[in-house]
Amino acid sequence: MKHEPNEEHVPGGESPPPDGSLTDLTKHRPDAERASGPDSPKAAADAAPDEVIVVDRPGGPTSPGLLDRALGAKRRPVIPAWARSRQEAAAAGKGLAAYAWHVAAYHAVRTPWYCLRLTLQAPCGAARFVGGAVRWVTDAEGEPFRRAAADRANTDDYLKLSRQRDRRARWRTVVAVVASVVGITTALVLYVLAPEWLLVLCGSAVALALGRLGQAPDAPVVHRAVEVPKATKLTSDIVLRALGALGIPAINQAQAKGGPGFEFTAPITRDGPGWLAEGNLPYGVTVTDVIDRRDKLASGLRRPLGTVWPEAVPDEHTGRLRLWVGDHDMAKAKKPAWPLLKTGSVDLFKPAPYGTDQRGRWVQVTLMYISGVIGAIPRMGKTFLLRLLLLMASLDPRAELHVFDLKGTGDLGPLERVAHSYRAGDDDEDILYALRRLRALRDELRRRAKVIRNLPRDICPESKVTSDLANRKSLGLHPIVAGADECQVWFEHPEHGKELEEICTDLVKRGPALGITILLATQRPDAKSLPTGISANASNRWCLKVMGQLENDMVLGTSAYKRGVRATMFAWADKGIHYFVGEGADARIVAATYVDAPTADLIVRRTYKLREAAGTLSGHALGEQPEPEEPSFDVLRDVAAVVPAAESKVWNETVLARLAELRPSVYGEWTTDQLTAALRPHGIRTVQVWGTTEDGKGANRRGIRRADILTAVAERDGEADAA
Repeated sequence: MKHEPNEEHVPGGESPPPDGSLTDLTKHRPDAERASGPDSPKAAADAAPDEVIVVDRPGGPTSPGLLDRALGAKRRPVIPAWARSRQEAAAAGKGLAAYAWHVAAYHAVRTPWYCLRLTLQAPCGAARFVGGAVRWVTDAEGEPFRRAAADRANTDDYLKLSRQRDRRARWRTVVAVVASVVGITTALVLYVLAPEWLLVLCGSAVALALGRLGQAPDAPVVHRAVEVPKATKLTSDIVLRALGALGIPAINQAQAKGGPGFEFTAPITRDGPGWLAEGNLPYGVTVTDVIDRRDKLASGLRRPLGTVWPEAVPDEHTGRLRLWVGDHDMAKAKKPAWPLLKTGSVDLFKPAPYGTDQRGRWVQVTLMYISGVIGAIPRMGKTFLLRLLLLMASLDPRAELHVFDLKGTGDLGPLERVAHSYRAGDDDEDILYALRRLRALRDELRRRAKVIRNLPRDICPESKVTSDLANRKSLGLHPIVAGADECQVWFEHPEHGKELEEICTDLVKRGPALGITILLATQRPDAKSLPTGISANASNRWCLKVMGQLENDMVLGTSAYKRGVRATMFAWADKGIHYFVGEGADARIVAATYVDAPTADLIVRRTYKLREAAGTLSGHALGEQPEPEEPSFDVLRDVAAVVPAAESKVWNETVLARLAELRPSVYGEWTTDQLTAALRPHGIRTVQVWGTTEDGKGANRRGIRRADILTAVAERDGEADAA
């Protein structure tokens, strides 16, 4: 149908074109009116409410297709994790057998006392039995109702109850008489015909049964052999109540409107020694909001703080909460025995257990291929964790250990017996000892790089040290593990701190591929105590309790705090409990195995025998003392240190004066010719440098370029970022 144009609605009295085509109305409006037209910001703001812009187009797909959902679905394991673990199944079987044995032994020892008490209570039980039988026959339980009907003068109810009582009394009397006749007859027959042992057995059974009946409610004869923990079963109501008590506005608003405030994505299930709940928080609420209120969450659940562990779900949105509530406080729960405590050895190129998670399952760590850092405030178990990792390293007879106890208290002392290098203390001679050892490790690093580079591809296809290569003594590629407690003492040293930092950074970056691992522990995890070049390249992270976000992210990685990985939530009592990042997995909460000093001594004795049999004892373990060394120096790095970036060229005599101030004992008597001769083997030639003398006059003298020094350092050390 053709519509005629309506002239009455054309602004300005303009007539529409006769052919019915559309007219650009803005062309027919005055400038002022055009400025406030429908395309102007004011018109957009003042648009009528009924002018709706359609965003969701109808007719399009409403959800992913069946194939997309099937391919992208997250599949839960058919067999639960605990059922696939032979270790957990064996532990459960041992625990059940130990429980049954304890219960049986406990009651077996007390059986004579049980029998005596029950026999003494038999007369009371007989009286209760007779009285109960008489009350049953006479329907004594209905007497209060009949009396109440009589008091109310309710004749109908009273007559009904009386007739009911008469019927009950008649048939109950018949039952009682028959039971009495049968019982007495059976007793007489047994007395006459039964053997003596059967009479004794029947008499004892009757006496014990009557004694059980005569037992006082507040004085039971048989007591529990074990106290079963009474942990409340986790239900949806309890979870919702706890989340509502956190004071998070979005959750409270959802619950105030009749909603749950939490969407469960799976049933609450039993998971190890605890309960697991998982679901979605309201829009805009993140898991970190709940973690920040962990103490309030524990109060809402009415559980100890050490049993409540909220955490984010890996590879999910930030509002997916996984809440595990244990039966016992993680710090106080009984830990399984460490598998390496009494027997076994370690292959450092393979995972080995070192602690348990909240569910009591073993968590493993591989000490080769990656270095690690440990951070915590004092008295939280940092040194014990480092000692545990070094004990694991010592259980590989091939490993060469370098142990530095910069705290000086001797906590790492048990390892002295098997260590290639060992030092306790932070005196100048201790720092120099460590510096010489680290320099030797850097030289070993360079030697290993050349060995790996020259090996055939079929023997070393991945250009790194493997367990098979470490077994070949001729190559000298055995694993090396260096551990330092309170490493900030090194890096803050006024004279050698810079060099120690450079060496450790180099070992952390290049050492793992060459079979060298360095473990650094500090109680002050900041940029000065734990340089970023080290913390950024150490893949294994252990973070016990820390006080703030900065320390947390220094150990666990940038933005770990924002992702909900917060070691600040650990309580003072959570000693040894930490976040572990490594082994290619997300951050996990782990309780490290507790090994005290006497136990560590026993482990080292076993380790010593393993090494003695393998012939791998060396260095300090054999009583070798470090030979006195002449003051060592690195002329290239010393020159690079005294020539700042602002000076592209500098006179030799100026460099020599600064070197003499840096190391008087080394460069104090040097001449410029000696400096030139020392730099020539590194490919550094002198050039003419224009400068100003002390009296202000210009002069052209022999000097060096700073860029040549940095290039020589980079080429020698293989550090591309040194230039």
